[in-house]
Amino acid sequence: MAPRRRRGARNARSPFSHLCDALCRTIPGDQNMPFPAPLNARLSRLAAAGLIALLPACAGDALQPAQPSFYRSLAHQGAVLDADAAASMISGYRQNNGLGAVALDPELMRLAEAQSRAMAARDKLDHNVSGNFKERMRTSGYDAASAVENISAGYHTLAEAFSGWRDSAPHRANMLNKTAARMGIAAVYAPNSKYKVFWTLIMAAPARSS
Repeated sequence: MAPRRRRGARNARSPFSHLCDALCRTIPGDQNMPFPAPLNARLSRLAAAGLIALLPACAGDALQPAQPSFYRSLAHQGAVLDADAAASMISGYRQNNGLGAVALDPELMRLAEAQSRAMAARDKLDHNVSGNFKERMRTSGYDAASAVENISAGYHTLAEAFSGWRDSAPHRANMLNKTAARMGIAAVYAPNSKYKVFWTLIMAAPARSS
């Protein structure tokens, strides 16, 4: 579900009031003298034209709230995954299920990035595209008591990827791994692939504290 957007004005006073101020100043001389009818009509036309001209500027002045990072599309060049938001989202899901939070781990981030890049380079969704998971963990030198991996492709936002994993029993079980305390996540854009974005999530329990 898309987030609600709120609009806020930069100034409490309408920009149209400034136009009114400029057009409605009395002419020099008698301060109480009303404008002649033809001038009133002309001012009315000017005011209408001025209000219409100000509409685009007024719309531009409205402040747009920043879109939450988990709703931002990563299906374009230069897109950057908000890993902190991912850790917060997954930790919240785990805590709602009576489990501990997970923290980002630099080495797991690197491993997740490597797996996503390997899948993107071959345009293939496959755990074994660059070696099976256990072997990749072993050769990385990461000392893990346990580790699990989720992959996916075709989801353009973090929210979509999370929902896809949550709604799949095996992937949900990995996110709710009881011993996991660290995680790494990556999303790699592949412009020539029908999937556009390849995702990897690795969660692990370090064999020793670091």
